[in-house]
Amino acid sequence: MEVKDILDINTIKTNMSAKSKEEALMELANLLLENEYITDIEGFIKDIYAREVEGQTGIGNYIAIPHGKSNFVKKLGVAIGINEGEIPWETLDGNGVKGIILFAVGNDNEGVQNHLKLLSLFARKLGNDEVIEKLLHAKKKEEVKEAFNN
Repeated sequence: MEVKDILDINTIKTNMSAKSKEEALMELANLLLENEYITDIEGFIKDIYAREVEGQTGIGNYIAIPHGKSNFVKKLGVAIGINEGEIPWETLDGNGVKGIILFAVGNDNEGVQNHLKLLSLFARKLGNDEVIEKLLHAKKKEEVKEAFNN
């Protein structure tokens, strides 16, 4: 499994203007619903928030990776949003968030394995300052995909 295999142009949104974490998560979850990655938006969001309570998903450098295992996930996927302004978020460095990578993973054994693989794959990419720079400045969906192809 590679990041490029997971990215779906239809679940990437640039130039977002969300003012809150809630707004951003709802916008991205909607993309997942429209593209048949999840079956129920309220249930999925509830599972994401259950994970948020356990610890910060803002990893610093204006990036957040909200995730959680959910029974409402139909297929493994990820929605990525690039927000024009900073959103208040609990982060490791105290900054807000502009780039949101929302994981959709199932709650079964395979989901648990995929969850760990996805986190590892994206963490490796997001450890590269050049990837983050390109990601946060992406104005088009294709530029988001390109950022992760480094």
